[in-house]
Amino acid sequence: MANMQDQYLKELKTYCWENGFTPEPTRAERLAYFAELVAQKNKKMSLISKRDVDSIIEKHVFISAYITKYLPEKVTRFLDIGTGGGFPGIPLAIMRPDLRGVLADSTGKKINAVQEFINKLKLSNVVAENSRVESSEFKEKYANTFDLVVSRSTVPLIILFRYSIPLIKDKAYLLAMKGGDLTDEFKKAETKYKAHIKKSTIYELAYKPTNLRNIKGKKLVLLELQK
Repeated sequence: MANMQDQYLKELKTYCWENGFTPEPTRAERLAYFAELVAQKNKKMSLISKRDVDSIIEKHVFISAYITKYLPEKVTRFLDIGTGGGFPGIPLAIMRPDLRGVLADSTGKKINAVQEFINKLKLSNVVAENSRVESSEFKEKYANTFDLVVSRSTVPLIILFRYSIPLIKDKAYLLAMKGGDLTDEFKKAETKYKAHIKKSTIYELAYKPTNLRNIKGKKLVLLELQK
């Protein structure tokens, strides 16, 4: 077990170093431990695709930690919609212990796993919620709470907007990790929610050494929202 963690840590450090991104040593160790926990749990249930297990650092852990470089200043509370196995919410919580977050998913088994990870990693700044974020219970509990909504689920932007608006403060940010061509998806969301979008930026998530020219088409959509 420890050997896998060492291997993950080595791999993570390489990616971080190559991209001029240097998490504190204890945070890097926690990220490597998280990778190990997910890989172990994935043998019993599907949290990430089986073919992704060997590249869990690159495709899941590193990229989820790396996006903290793009976080706006002054955010304090985040919601991770469709967290699945805890991505990007847990790496976000590890990298930014000053933030408080809610990791939500409608699949009970996944949220149980996420809760287990939170306990083992001793993360006191996040909670796991087995809930649909569009449900009236969730909206009542968390109305006007978050100044940052993150998601790397496959939900279209227009749906993310619909979910986010009741839950955000007067000013907030939406950070979505996406793949492929976003033109149509972005246009649809913008047409319907134009009044709520103050500013929008799409970053190409290129990184060394395996995605230098972003051939993998990874994108980060950052939207500044107002109610």
